Amino acid sequence: MVRVRIAVVLTFLICVAAPASAQSFIAPFLGFNYGGDVSNICASLTNCDDRRSNWGVAFGKMGSVFGFEEEIGYSKNFFGDTPNQNNSVLTLMSNLTAGFPIGPVRPYGLFGLGLVHPNLEFGTSSLNVTHNALGYDLGAGVNVFFSRGFGIRGDIRHIKTFDDLTLGIFEDQQINFWRGSAGLVFRF
Repeated sequence: MVRVRIAVVLTFLICVAAPASAQSFIAPFLGFNYGGDVSNICASLTNCDDRRSNWGVAFGKMGSVFGFEEEIGYSKNFFGDTPNQNNSVLTLMSNLTAGFPIGPVRPYGLFGLGLVHPNLEFGTSSLNVTHNALGYDLGAGVNVFFSRGFGIRGDIRHIKTFDDLTLGIFEDQQINFWRGSAGLVFRF
């Protein structure tokens, strides 16, 4: 089953080609997680007591309508900030994007597949729980460009694993959350 999923991801990456007129971009971002696994703290984008921050970078190519991006995101203390425990979630997604430029504004939607890597380390013990899981993200956002090569970006994504994971003291469950983020966009 794992080999089938790896083959699907590799086929997805190989078959997606950005148009010849595409522009490359890099977009560092900051944001926070809410809903899903962090809903006990952040039920929604606006109803949040203790935001679980994240940061990362997306890079890729945008064509006139379709594009492709690689996105790396990291969230420290994803499962909560507790003494003697370090935890995080790393995401590495390959996304197809579709958007339409409206002057300097470019709304877009995206769908992708990739790696979701939760990590739990329990301080005084030697217990360290990590997993690599295949997951997906689905989202939408907007780029606003102030010049040919510089703009700002904001988006919302739903990230979820396909399989249930056993993470130490937590029951078998999927990693499942929403991420809102904002950042800069550099085109070249």
